Amino acid sequence: MAVGSVPASLRDAYLLGREHLASCGTENPALEAEVLLRHAAGLDRAGLYVRWTQPPAPEVWARYVELLEKRGAGRPTAYLLGEREFYGLPFLVDERVLIPRPETELLVDLALGAIQGVPEPVVVEVGTGSGAVAVAIAVHCREAVVYATEISPEALEVARENARRHEVEGRVRFLLGDALVPARERGVQAHVVVSNPPYVPPQARAELPREVLAEPPVALFAPGPTGTEVHARILAQAPEVLHPGGFLALEVSPKWDQPARVAHMMEEAGFEGVRVERDLAGLERVVAGRWPASRRNP
Repeated sequence: MAVGSVPASLRDAYLLGREHLASCGTENPALEAEVLLRHAAGLDRAGLYVRWTQPPAPEVWARYVELLEKRGAGRPTAYLLGEREFYGLPFLVDERVLIPRPETELLVDLALGAIQGVPEPVVVEVGTGSGAVAVAIAVHCREAVVYATEISPEALEVARENARRHEVEGRVRFLLGDALVPARERGVQAHVVVSNPPYVPPQARAELPREVLAEPPVALFAPGPTGTEVHARILAQAPEVLHPGGFLALEVSPKWDQPARVAHMMEEAGFEGVRVERDLAGLERVVAGRWPASRRNP
């Protein structure tokens, strides 16, 4: 999309942007054109419509065209904005981390419910990425200490910045390593373990939109054909980290038979009260259960 002459109004700029994104196959071109225009102009929605009939400044138009070109080429809007809202909080995001999704907020709901009334609760999140889940839990439970593991040093840089941004860096402790290994090595005993592990089977790559494929592959793709290989690793390690009676919640895809598969795996591992929780769209999204209160840690 060429910069060309500055449109006569912000409305005209928006219409040109919407047309460009639609021609590129963007799923929601109207909404994204508006979001990118507001970002380019530094305006909220009310401010945009107050100036709707005014021409954009040349530098705003040039910035908007650049954003449209990148979005049309498949770069996710959240990366262009550098921010994504999750659980009512703004989080810094870029190509180093997976973009937090609304359906993952269910993990936060379940964790907060499980630690309600628990004095000085300890939570472990596996695969923290941007830190959104860990930070949201810490923000909404001021007594909680959260250990957040991650195999990517680059992702941990983003997560630490988000913890600082929300002033919980003293209660969110980031650990570099695979699954629950770094928590186990430090002798962590948790009341809750949660994770949104990579669960897309590699053979399903062609099913993903190109903007999703712009996110870190290590955070998207499981290391095996079922998509539940990391879930199995967490299940094998969780009894060493959970208190007796501790709660475990794992996000899954509603596809590829994952909810039933992970529920069966969790029962086979010895967890009780295993259930599948649905997200706000009604899709089976999280498998949860408790380590028996009568069983000591291995």
